[in-house]
Amino acid sequence: MTIPRIFLPCPMEVGFLCALREEDQTYIKSVLRLKKHDHLIVFDGRGHEYQAMIRQVQGNRTVVEILKKYPLQDKSVRITLAQSLPKAGKMDFIIQKATELGVDEIVPFQAARCVSRLTDDKKRQKASRWQKIAVEAARQCGRADVPVIGPCVDFQEMIGGGERKGVKIIFWEEEMQTGLSDVLRHRHPEGAEEFFVVVGPEGGFLKEEVDRAREAGFQSVSIGRQILRVETAVLAILSIIQYEKGNLGGSLCSGSER
Repeated sequence: MTIPRIFLPCPMEVGFLCALREEDQTYIKSVLRLKKHDHLIVFDGRGHEYQAMIRQVQGNRTVVEILKKYPLQDKSVRITLAQSLPKAGKMDFIIQKATELGVDEIVPFQAARCVSRLTDDKKRQKASRWQKIAVEAARQCGRADVPVIGPCVDFQEMIGGGERKGVKIIFWEEEMQTGLSDVLRHRHPEGAEEFFVVVGPEGGFLKEEVDRAREAGFQSVSIGRQILRVETAVLAILSIIQYEKGNLGGSLCSGSER
């Protein structure tokens, strides 16, 4: 039986007694039906994972004792996904799947052709919702870290001048010369481990936006002749990068001991 996993964003060491978050109480008692002395895994969202045991269940308070700390999970690549706001609830899906596919940070932004437009209040509400989706996706897929969901910004702030680090890629359906495989295999420094990838809205980027990104050090890249839906393109891009870096489809390695 799989040991349940719970997000617990607080300092933890072996021997500590820690109270679980209030929002986890119903899940612990009514869904998992855990009781005193039952074991579970807790993770702090920063890459640390621990074996714990329930020491107290009283009302709406559940206290666990930290029994063991597992080694940090190794990561061979760091990926930041800058995602333009898609229509309707597609961003929820993208956040969830990007978390499952190992993205470390997500930067929502508004491009010229974005249909969705958010007020400042909506931006704050969405950021809080998206962070919760990322936490739940990390819990479900076995990650010990949780992607950081940044505030929604405009295009110029997203490309960040020359401040963005790593291999900087903007995906553009009109790019005819450079494919993603070219960048991953031939056109980046040997051993590059950090990627900043930019995915546009349903209507694609304006040429002016792509030109501004190039001036900031981005490479415009295609993922093929077929025009993919935004959510499909994100899954394809992240899967290709993780596969090429050996994180998908390879042999299993023990990032942590059980």
